[in-house]
Amino acid sequence: MNDLLSPAVTALVEQFKAKVSEFRGEVTLTFKPDQVVPAATILRDQFGFNMLAVETAVDYHPQTTPRFHMVYIFYSTTSNVYINFRAGLNADRPTIPTMSTVYPNANWRERELWDLMGIHFEDHSDLRRILMPPNWEGHPLRKDYPLGYEEVQYTFNFDEIDLAKPKGTRQP
Repeated sequence: MNDLLSPAVTALVEQFKAKVSEFRGEVTLTFKPDQVVPAATILRDQFGFNMLAVETAVDYHPQTTPRFHMVYIFYSTTSNVYINFRAGLNADRPTIPTMSTVYPNANWRERELWDLMGIHFEDHSDLRRILMPPNWEGHPLRKDYPLGYEEVQYTFNFDEIDLAKPKGTRQP
């Protein structure tokens, strides 16, 4: 582990009992959802991680416990090091406190995650759709979101898909 990260990792593990993993030099701390914001506050105030570089989510459908993982990557501009946070969210109602109280740039990222993944951010100041139309139903980046497409006609399936005939009259 990077010598610049060791004090931060040690402090967060001691205080929050976070799980630590390291892969190819990247350190990831896994927290409970309610611990992420206090841990990020300590990371910013005591260890100089002054930038939220990435905030995203991963959908592990059909797994349900946890189905989603929130992923945060923090950067220290003075030390030139990164640290990753993860928090698992269950499928029934994926909810986590907003990071925008600590890092204001999380505001639009969380709106995007709500819009596309359906993750609810507690105490967010303006949680509404940002990319999809306001009347859109569902969250299109979820793995269980219906695709809803029509098969494209090519030479190999020309006989099977006759676009001139109504759907009910097509012959195999």
